[in-house]
Amino acid sequence: MTTNKPVQRRIVSKDGHNNVRIDNVEGMVKLYLHDIWTTVVDMKWRYKLTLFASTFVMTWFFFGVIFYFISMGNGDFEEVLPSNHTACVENAKTLTGAFLFSLESQTTIGYGFRYINEECPLAIFTLVAQLVITGLAEIFVTGAFLAKLARPKKRAETIKFSRSAVVCRREGKLCVMVRVANMRKSLLVQCQLTGKLLHPKVTQEGEKTLVHQSSVNFYMDSSGECPFLILPLTFYHVLDESSPLVGLTADNLLTRDFELLVTLNATMESTAATCQSRTSYVPQEILWGYEFKPVLFSNNNSRYVADFSFFDKVQASADSMFLSNNTEKLKLEEEYKKE
Repeated sequence: MTTNKPVQRRIVSKDGHNNVRIDNVEGMVKLYLHDIWTTVVDMKWRYKLTLFASTFVMTWFFFGVIFYFISMGNGDFEEVLPSNHTACVENAKTLTGAFLFSLESQTTIGYGFRYINEECPLAIFTLVAQLVITGLAEIFVTGAFLAKLARPKKRAETIKFSRSAVVCRREGKLCVMVRVANMRKSLLVQCQLTGKLLHPKVTQEGEKTLVHQSSVNFYMDSSGECPFLILPLTFYHVLDESSPLVGLTADNLLTRDFELLVTLNATMESTAATCQSRTSYVPQEILWGYEFKPVLFSNNNSRYVADFSFFDKVQASADSMFLSNNTEKLKLEEEYKKE
């Protein structure tokens, strides 16, 4: 008989997406309309493509209806017309013809069969207004379209974090380690890995905070920044007295209630734009007494090779401190690695 393991609530998913649902916000639609640019840029692609197409179709139809009523008011649709009658829009006798004239005008196809007469100032004014208004609308929609394509968010998706974090010794100090890699050949410069520990806390006044944030400093060698990210790197956090994870042991790791949010901020060398990638680790994803397997090798051509088949693999630490860990804890970690 198998028992269901309790599901660990997460604020940030493994792929960096926000898991917090926003409810009962008064005037949400008004807030979104106030920042219409961000709203349009953040739209999903299916909605953005629909908006892109409907912007053209609706403006063609809207101004086509206006031209149709202008022609109707000018008497262009009468069965019997005076010999000296001048139509506002030549050869646009139906709503379909007015729609086609609007389409030809807005897309600058050029005039041939349908055209405006110079003796109809209202139609001329409407044409000018159409080109100005629709030009601004097309600039907005096309700009939002391109802005979504160029967002650094897509570049951040090519940054890979290790599936689990490990706890082992580094230079005699007990550390939490995570591995980060750049999956593209283009460099990421001025990289900085920061962490936040999200956990419940009770203040001295007795107020219970469901999610309290504490800073977790990660280092690589002697600093928190690396000049560029070209090789898979391991960042570590020292579990000393200043750490919010102080007191963490192999015995209480799985009973602790926290989420370790890890964020990598970097600048793209090609565009100088800043990108950010995130992931999080819950206690079940932190392996005590393990270390990452080497992922960087050299071949016969005097080149370094990063073998990503070893990126998420770990091995038991040879440190004597971890050899005395209880058997059940190691068994649980082995089960997690097999999942």
